[in-house]
Amino acid sequence: MWNIGNGMTRGLMSGFCIVLGAAAQTSEWHHAHQLYQQTEYVQSLAVLAGISSKGVDEFQLIGQCYMMQGNFKQAGEAFEKALALAPRSSELHRLLGTVYGRRAETGSVFTAAGNARKAKQYFERAVELDPGNREAVANLFEYYLEAPGFMGGGLDKAESLIARIVRLDTSAGHLAFAQLEGKRKRYDAEEDQLRRAAALAPGQVGRMIDLAKFLSDRGRVKDSDEVFNETARIFQDSPELLFSRAETYIAQKRNLKAARQLLERYLSGPLTPDDPPRERARTLLGKTGN
Repeated sequence: MWNIGNGMTRGLMSGFCIVLGAAAQTSEWHHAHQLYQQTEYVQSLAVLAGISSKGVDEFQLIGQCYMMQGNFKQAGEAFEKALALAPRSSELHRLLGTVYGRRAETGSVFTAAGNARKAKQYFERAVELDPGNREAVANLFEYYLEAPGFMGGGLDKAESLIARIVRLDTSAGHLAFAQLEGKRKRYDAEEDQLRRAAALAPGQVGRMIDLAKFLSDRGRVKDSDEVFNETARIFQDSPELLFSRAETYIAQKRNLKAARQLLERYLSGPLTPDDPPRERARTLLGKTGN
């Protein structure tokens, strides 16, 4: 199935929790949010359950906790409650689009089409409400790029958003161009755009990872390892780098001992909601052998 609306994966998006109505936040909310940032989602939900009068912030955070646990139905219900209180929130529309996108990917084939259409509608409304919402524009681009034409996707539609992405973030714009060129199997152009994206964002580890993974996918293992090594010299213990490098090794069934060591370091360190879940790392760890 096509890959749409996955706000938990690194791509054009960065950051996940956007605060609404800061003046109304309680000490309980701040405690729950701190737990969320530490990926303690069960504990965060327990704190939120004790808040008798819930507002937009509480319902949004509840939804985010459920989303990070993979419980998309309950996440959607919480976001709907938040949206009822803040109907013009671009971010809540984006989050609901993400929920329905993930439900389209992971649910029954009988419900996928309906959920995908809802994802598209929410993403488009999020961009309409706030054209400067980078995450919403990125989600809509991803939808157009990945969804089939009968679901409202299409490469021409995706390309029409790139100029807007460039205005919001030039490096992300080059990444979007790279993704589009990849879909069109123009791999030299894809590599050129990935290198431009990395050069324009030297402080973003993800841009270097994108390039290293591309080179690996194209069978240029030596070049990929050189980029990974250079990235490690700059970013050292970046959780994103540890996970992605291990994932790349495992996908190619090489350097499995090194992949195991990388994943063990990943699992032993502190993580945030922007990092891949520990469950994914443990699953990969099981593929490295003894």
